[in-house]
Amino acid sequence: MLNQLVLVLNCGSSSLKFSIINPNNGKKILFGIVDSLLLPQSCVIWTNNSIQHKYVLKEKTSHIMALNFVFKKILKKEEKLFRSIVAIGHRVVHGGEKLKKSILIDKKVINYIEEASCFAPLHNPVNICGIKTTLNLLPNLSKKNVAVFDTAFHQTMPESSYLYAIPYFYYTDYNIRRYGAHGISHQYITYKTGKILNKSLVSLNIISCHLGNGASVAAICRGLCVDTSMGLTPLEGLVMGTRSGDIDPAIIFFMNNKLGISIQEIYKILTVDSGLLGLNGKSSDFRYAENKYYYDKNSKRSIDIFCHRLAKYISGYTSLMEGRLDAVVFTGGIGENSVLVRELTLSKLSLLGIKIDIKRNLQVRAGFCGFINLKGTMPILVIPSNEDLIIAQETISLINKINE
Repeated sequence: MLNQLVLVLNCGSSSLKFSIINPNNGKKILFGIVDSLLLPQSCVIWTNNSIQHKYVLKEKTSHIMALNFVFKKILKKEEKLFRSIVAIGHRVVHGGEKLKKSILIDKKVINYIEEASCFAPLHNPVNICGIKTTLNLLPNLSKKNVAVFDTAFHQTMPESSYLYAIPYFYYTDYNIRRYGAHGISHQYITYKTGKILNKSLVSLNIISCHLGNGASVAAICRGLCVDTSMGLTPLEGLVMGTRSGDIDPAIIFFMNNKLGISIQEIYKILTVDSGLLGLNGKSSDFRYAENKYYYDKNSKRSIDIFCHRLAKYISGYTSLMEGRLDAVVFTGGIGENSVLVRELTLSKLSLLGIKIDIKRNLQVRAGFCGFINLKGTMPILVIPSNEDLIIAQETISLINKINE
């Protein structure tokens, strides 16, 4: 149905993903990515009618420049397709305490997203840039832009999960709490797992592992998120590409008081110099460490710690499943493709009745969906994420309510 197409925009810290999608059947008509923004070798790759195109952009292309290229050089050339876009859905990482579900964008909403930027300083500002640029480029759809938040799915967490054990007024006065991230991905995984297992969402208990350069785990009980590993910001939780994940907070005091490192520099260390990069000393790209795992001790160290932390979270979240766990699910670039991570992590969880099928584990990767557990044991699924579909469906749902 060309009259119900949604343009989905996902402005990342160094990339721009875009797609035109039919929310009714999930079909992507056109999709692509502008990668390595603000770096010397930025390029755009897009697919239309099963044909892939590539164009090298100018050095240090900004998000605004990338959006202008996508709209003027790609989308507007597909005139019939372009005219069929009825709404635009924007992925926004952090909604803060005020924005708890998908919402039509107006000036007040933009201001709220800006307020929440302190919780996601690498993402919210570029999300806002994408929104404002789009409003300028497509003024005819200015009242049909929707913000879909990564924090929204986690709003069902109880106080016991989202509050920190610090004086309570820091929550009531300053909104310091666990918000989580990757909620759009975890929401899709919940929906898709229910379909695969033929279970209604209200009876579905799963642990969803979104593993990429940013990584998080979500405990989902009766179809609702009851806990997640990321916290006030996306820094808490698992080991990530360049982020430390969980650490003793006293490390920060030690680095500042004893080593004389400024708070600003400590923030940089924990967010862009740590994680896999900090542990192996060479690269934040998981594929680098995986390729060297068996003969480079630094690479092995980084992956072993990554899997150790992941296994701890999975096993810990089983206590929230009300006595029944239906599946553990892997998604994200690492979760979908790293045979090694799945094997190392799941081998630590045999006490839970989890047993991996080595042959299946080797086969289910590179975009494939399927089970990787031994038959008759706890279901372990690999599911490629589809955040665009959730964003498109949330967007068209709100737009249709306006038109009713």
